[in-house]
Amino acid sequence: MKILIFWDVYGRIWRKWLKAELPWLKEKYNPDFVIANIENCTSWRWPIEKHVIELEKLWIDIMTSWDHVFDNYQKIKDYLGADNSKLLRCANFYNDDLAWKWYRIFEKNWKKLLMIHLIWEVFMPHNSFNPFLKIEEILENHKDEKLDWIVLDFHAEATWEAVWMWHFLDWKASLVFWTHTHVQTNDDIILPKWTGYISDVWMNGALYSVIWAEFESVRNRFLEWVRRWKLEQCLDENYLVSWLYVEIWDDMKCTKIEKIKIKWK
Repeated sequence: MKILIFWDVYGRIWRKWLKAELPWLKEKYNPDFVIANIENCTSWRWPIEKHVIELEKLWIDIMTSWDHVFDNYQKIKDYLGADNSKLLRCANFYNDDLAWKWYRIFEKNWKKLLMIHLIWEVFMPHNSFNPFLKIEEILENHKDEKLDWIVLDFHAEATWEAVWMWHFLDWKASLVFWTHTHVQTNDDIILPKWTGYISDVWMNGALYSVIWAEFESVRNRFLEWVRRWKLEQCLDENYLVSWLYVEIWDDMKCTKIEKIKIKWK
């Protein structure tokens, strides 16, 4: 199996970029699945149905998010609750009043991919279950089912959490990749029992920015502790485009992880 992974399809600029560039990427890499984390796809706010459907039409097979998927809940709830929804919420983020799809099996060419999305508890002020217990529960529920691949998007704050998770899942999962910090790590590795891992895939966004924001609009947060200072989005013409290309054998063994980045205007 071949996978293309994008983290942080951010606002109109990156929906536009994905529409323009995804066709040649698919032609070059011929992926079986395209996965994108889209928690910021609606202009520095969180997904609305219109934009999720726009991305789905680009033949993105699987979309992940975070708890922010509920920040525009009234504009996403119908899509989230649909049987054919491609957007997953974190499996261990709980609120019984909200529509959910914790995880899902995606099928293509008679092969089955179990896609799981989790959030960690450290520095995350949200209601969540222990992710290790949750993924054990999910895997136990599917232990008698023939699965060709198991992939986890782990949304976490500190790298030690993710390192702990990939050791925990070595041989249990095909791939563990991390989203959230917007800063790519250089720790991509294939573990002894063939589980692929990287701490952060990296964002697609303004190259000379502080995670999307103009530096001057951020500086007062650091120098004067003004937490409510308005952040201004960086809109210069220097953008960084990054993605992850992964190959996994049919016996769930990850054999290749390739980090790719280009500058784009």
